[in-house]
Amino acid sequence: MTTKLQREFKRELDLNGEKYTLTVTPEGFKLVLKGKRKGVELQWAAIVGGDAALATALNASTLGAHAPIETAHRSSSSHHTKH
Repeated sequence: MTTKLQREFKRELDLNGEKYTLTVTPEGFKLVLKGKRKGVELQWAAIVGGDAALATALNASTLGAHAPIETAHRSSSSHHTKH
């Protein structure tokens, strides 16, 4: 049986010799280089809706690998086409 995610929790990650903080919340997650404020933030709805892959690829291609990536989420007024 799984436990319902009701509040945030944080974990430290060591990736390629750099330390990051991963914060998981009921709304999504945020991955930030330790000691910094900005990082990669994705909402669960964006991941399920398919927007996350596009937003991540666009941010990575325009900002570079180590640049901070702003929040990537779908606005509540956006619409998407059914395929």
